[in-house]
Amino acid sequence: MKKTMKNWIGTGTSPKDMTRRDFLVSSAMTAGLFMAARKLFPSGAYAATAAPEVTGAKLGFIALTDAAPLMIAKEKGLFAKFGMPDVEVLKQASWGATRDNLMLGGAANGIDGAHILTPLPYLMHTGKVTQNNQPMPMAIVARLNYDCQGISVAQEYAGTGVGLDASKLKDAFAAKKAAGKEIKAAMTFPGGTHDLWLRYWLAAGGIDPDKDVSTIVVPPPQMVANMKVGNMDVFCVGEPWNEQLVHQGVGFTAASTGELWKGHPEKALGLRAEFIEKNPNATKAILMAVMEAQQWCEAKENKDEMAAIIGKRQWMNVPVADIIGRLKGDINYGNGRVANGTDLYMKFWKGGVSYPFKSHDSWFLAENIRWGKFAPTTDVKALVDQVNREDLWREAAKDLGVAAADIPASSSRGVETFFDGKVFDPANPSAYLDSLKIKASA
Repeated sequence: MKKTMKNWIGTGTSPKDMTRRDFLVSSAMTAGLFMAARKLFPSGAYAATAAPEVTGAKLGFIALTDAAPLMIAKEKGLFAKFGMPDVEVLKQASWGATRDNLMLGGAANGIDGAHILTPLPYLMHTGKVTQNNQPMPMAIVARLNYDCQGISVAQEYAGTGVGLDASKLKDAFAAKKAAGKEIKAAMTFPGGTHDLWLRYWLAAGGIDPDKDVSTIVVPPPQMVANMKVGNMDVFCVGEPWNEQLVHQGVGFTAASTGELWKGHPEKALGLRAEFIEKNPNATKAILMAVMEAQQWCEAKENKDEMAAIIGKRQWMNVPVADIIGRLKGDINYGNGRVANGTDLYMKFWKGGVSYPFKSHDSWFLAENIRWGKFAPTTDVKALVDQVNREDLWREAAKDLGVAAADIPASSSRGVETFFDGKVFDPANPSAYLDSLKIKASA
């Protein structure tokens, strides 16, 4: 493994990769159009830009708290404010459905973009998770949130004392397997964020997610019901489903993902590259609306109203009580542990949350190399440069009047440290991968 990893950046680019890169380079040239017609309003709140090429777009979302920026942008009329009154925010049944509808595109009764798992645009862009391995050029134009996912465990394991340390499940899992029963660990999409958080947590505790458990895919809104009937032993999903599980007495939260990696990136706003190429001004308008919604979601005084809005039937169809606690950082883990006023609440804006750091995307790709979704020879830097369009975010931020201090100076957030002491240096991902004991190739 070490030998093949040594020079993995800058190698292994296939002819298909070059074709996709050429496509996105051409689309990047349209970014220059974003500089047109920049005229500050007297208030200085945001800048006027060229009118959007279209008045609408179709954006997908999954019923999760971290889709709030899209829901709020629609509810508060922010898409209309920036010249796109006909934007539709459409509920998707699963991440697989999100992928399939992105493949179709809005013009073919699919969608043009979505609230999405950060790794999914990369898996689609390279054809790893598409029908017939057909690449779908994609772009990440913003991050939607940090933190506030959860790893939940069935009530039968309460006596193990499992929490951040997953090793406390080893004996219980071994005993159950010895009795001829399968250990099922549920996540929301192979190679997605929840798959990676779950795998990281298990592996850090000495549990091999490929050998010691069976991973299964369950859509987020179906997690609680499936654990209630005994279909899984552990799952990883976003809120409000972990909190709902606790309220229903079905299981407990072993850890909030912010405890694994404080201030970790989570969902993204992804768009089809074709939509960006054809509609650069509309892309900027969507970005500005979502960014303003993120600022609104961040404000503490808006949390109660936010929970009431996103809990509505057309959005999540969930009681406010299942949403509000963890939105504010108040966590009832369900195993006798209660922590109020923590910094594990969901972040939407402050601290560069909305900006899509390339270094974060590099970690997601590294982890997917770890688990065999991408080859060790994958040119990570080139792939991130193809999909991550932080340049579009910067232009939208300027026109929105975002303070210079809130616009990151670099596309890298630098070295990241995890709860188990592992360190990811985006300038040297191979060292990180070499430091990990449990991985697909081991």
